[in-house]
Amino acid sequence: MDEAERLTPTALELLRDNHDRTQLGIILIGMPGIDQRFRHYPQLYSRLGFSHRYRPLGRDELLFVLDRHWKRIGRSLDPDDFTDAQAIAAIERITRGNFRLLERLFPQITRVLKVNQLETITDDVIEAAASTLVIGN
Repeated sequence: MDEAERLTPTALELLRDNHDRTQLGIILIGMPGIDQRFRHYPQLYSRLGFSHRYRPLGRDELLFVLDRHWKRIGRSLDPDDFTDAQAIAAIERITRGNFRLLERLFPQITRVLKVNQLETITDDVIEAAASTLVIGN
């Protein structure tokens, strides 16, 4: 369940009750510190198996993901190419390795390419795509 930090105490109690009755696992995904919030609900907290904090993508992981995105729209990514290197740097700067933000950014990149009838993903395309997103710090 995404955005679990937004669940009300009643909703959390319903999830706990459902877990007890069905013995099904529940994955709660939320902002950093969500596990600390659950400490206030001992009946739920005692059932938490573990908490995992996702780290930002490393360079190799980012290139792996970007390569897949480039291929999906019929392009090939070459980190040694000047234009691609600039695009990669722009994506690294904007997303800071945040996978979720990268996944929100790429549909906008595709949209900017299509609307402007462009073929190449440049840093300008990425900046235009990023300007359409609400990006928190």
